[in-house]
Amino acid sequence: MQNTGIKRVFLIVLDSFGCGAAPDAAEFGDAATCSTLRSVTESGIFPAANLTRLGIYNIDGVGTGTPSSAPIGAHARMRELSRGKDTTIGHWEMAGIVRSDPMPTYPDGFPPAIIAQLETAFGRKILCNKPYSGTEVIRDYGREHEETGALIVYTSADSVLQIAAHEEHVPVEQLYDYCRKARAIMQGAHGVGRIIARPFVGTFPNYTRTPRRHDFSLDPTGDTVLDALSRIGRDVIGVGKISDIFGGRGLTRSLGVNETNTDGMRKTTALLAEDFTGLAFVNLVDGDMIYGHRRDIPGYARAMQEFDDWLASFLPAMKADDVLMITADHGCDPGAEGTDHTREYVPLLVYGERIAPVNLGTYPTFAMIGATIADIFDAPLTTKGESFLPRILKQ
Repeated sequence: MQNTGIKRVFLIVLDSFGCGAAPDAAEFGDAATCSTLRSVTESGIFPAANLTRLGIYNIDGVGTGTPSSAPIGAHARMRELSRGKDTTIGHWEMAGIVRSDPMPTYPDGFPPAIIAQLETAFGRKILCNKPYSGTEVIRDYGREHEETGALIVYTSADSVLQIAAHEEHVPVEQLYDYCRKARAIMQGAHGVGRIIARPFVGTFPNYTRTPRRHDFSLDPTGDTVLDALSRIGRDVIGVGKISDIFGGRGLTRSLGVNETNTDGMRKTTALLAEDFTGLAFVNLVDGDMIYGHRRDIPGYARAMQEFDDWLASFLPAMKADDVLMITADHGCDPGAEGTDHTREYVPLLVYGERIAPVNLGTYPTFAMIGATIADIFDAPLTTKGESFLPRILKQ
């Protein structure tokens, strides 16, 4: 390892916490005014004292909030180079994979030939087969699912195939097995980013989704910083959906899917007391999954403020050779029209005793993160991103 003085990197992804429309937002059906950060900031219930200190409002072009007069972290915004605005493609890009071709989406539902293959594999009929809100689809199709045993299959604007089933009629492990069968079918031209199990409970019309969601992602299509670190014997610890997003590849350990953001933050705090060398890669999904798609501005703001409050104890507990990176994988502006993700820049905040609090401006790809982490640990990685380590490392 080169002598950076850095032993551990905590990379925390605030799922969907974008910071302003990307230049190509219109190509993805999004308004030039979309900004998850602005909607949350202007809610009036997001004082964000710690993110402000780190420099979130000092990031170029965010156009909201009050900048710190003396931010303590390096700060930047990053543009997504890949053609997409979902979880898989965003995480893959920050890890080093840039995709010029978008993953397939199905605005009119899945083709009849695919549905036929799925029904044969499942031994059950399929309901819905169209883009749908996850909460509305179980309300509209839940009773028919209970009466017939047919599975609810739906999609969204993202590259996903989702399967919803009532836990009393389809045990969760059986639902996961259906998802594995769907994953085997959805390859090649139909290689959607994720197959998602969506178990629910309750009685009509009061169905609710349970926390036993599970994602079955496409295997990464290139080398990632996770692979690079594990190859040289460094630790790569996943918290939250990370193992699902990367198909477990490159991880030396996974702490599993978080029940809530609070659970994920608790796991991350516990890692501070552990002796490891390498990367802790954390996804906190509540802002996206619970509030962003439902366009719940106050809920999103409260979730982000909970994270900000947590930083008050996490930052001073960091060791001298720790580095914290905070970013996002896409936007999901709760103030925007519709229910889908939004194509946005994402923020990047970097903090630690070895880090200079500089303004890094705007970067052309999320892959700068993977390149920089690989550089910290002197791990060979070929990617379109360039390391910004020389700009932030104190001499």
